[in-house]
Amino acid sequence: MPEDIKVLVAVINNLKDFKIAREEHWYRIPVKTAPKRWKADFIAFYQTKVFEKEKWAINYYAEIKGFEKLKRMELLPQEKDHPRALEDYYKIKLGELKPLPQPVISRRWRRITFISTSLSRLKKAEEINDLFMESPLEEKLWYELKKKKIEAERQYLIGERKVRYYLDFAIFCQKGKIDVECNGDFWHSQKNLIFKDNQRNNYLTGSGWSVLRFGSKEINQKLQLCLGVIKKTVNNLGGTRNQKSIRKFLENEAIEQLELL
Repeated sequence: MPEDIKVLVAVINNLKDFKIAREEHWYRIPVKTAPKRWKADFIAFYQTKVFEKEKWAINYYAEIKGFEKLKRMELLPQEKDHPRALEDYYKIKLGELKPLPQPVISRRWRRITFISTSLSRLKKAEEINDLFMESPLEEKLWYELKKKKIEAERQYLIGERKVRYYLDFAIFCQKGKIDVECNGDFWHSQKNLIFKDNQRNNYLTGSGWSVLRFGSKEINQKLQLCLGVIKKTVNNLGGTRNQKSIRKFLENEAIEQLELL
């Protein structure tokens, strides 16, 4: 199955919207918060806590048949007094919702907005982190982290409304947090990007993160040394947290961040 069959993973966090997707065959995305590359061949839904037995997982997907831009009040006329009634939304027209061969689970609680992936990855994935289509360096490191059973979250979002960063890999330890970044040669040759990295590092360090950066030469030629540095840092921070404690920690962190929005 070719990688160019595009899938957009979107969050669905209430039963009403899921019923609309299943029975009326459409889903809405606010224009102002839609990802830049949202147009895809299929859409898949990450279901949140309200779905109980199907929570924290992607269980269903559907073909995208088309879309149009409408006001929210046109989509939901029974909610014409809603604060966002006059805002623009994409109405995405769907085919039948189909179950995946196996649920794609989130092993740890995390904030998920939209994920761009492929249909082949979606059908093969065991967990959310398998879906990301990032650089070859990240793919290589992710494969090795899984092989070594070092639990990490890919493209992990931190920050508030004005300052937000996506971490290549976030590793949660008993005594701290690690951000692992993969930087290609082009990145290192750009002075403005180096300046942004310094700003980012300062923000992360001030927020209690340990930052590890590896270039393309290190990952391609000295991958085991990179893994050794990561494992040593994990050990220095007391080892990785178990899934239950990570979920509780991330839920508390999300509450704190939401209070800042």
